[in-house]
Amino acid sequence: MDDAYLPEVYQQFLGRFPEVAEAQGALAQAVRERSPFDPRTDRLLRLAMAIGAQSEGAVRSNVRKALRHGATLDEVRAVALGAITTCGFPTAIAAMGWIEEVAEAQ
Repeated sequence: MDDAYLPEVYQQFLGRFPEVAEAQGALAQAVRERSPFDPRTDRLLRLAMAIGAQSEGAVRSNVRKALRHGATLDEVRAVALGAITTCGFPTAIAAMGWIEEVAEAQ
């Protein structure tokens, strides 16, 4: 992945704590290898969890990754819409805003 694509805070983390970043990367890889889902579906599921956790950084990251893995913007938006009845309207609307900002930057 191109370093210019990574958020500045994550680039700083990689520089300061390379051994932690490497261990986290290995764990993420092990989890991905155990997933029965294709990468597109996996990213949409992770997006849903990020929205539920109200994690702006994770939402933004998973939007970018879902789009790279073939999800459409309509599918990504549908995940946020689905959060209205599960996570609440304010959570879903915040996520929709983050999704739109990522989409505009693409």
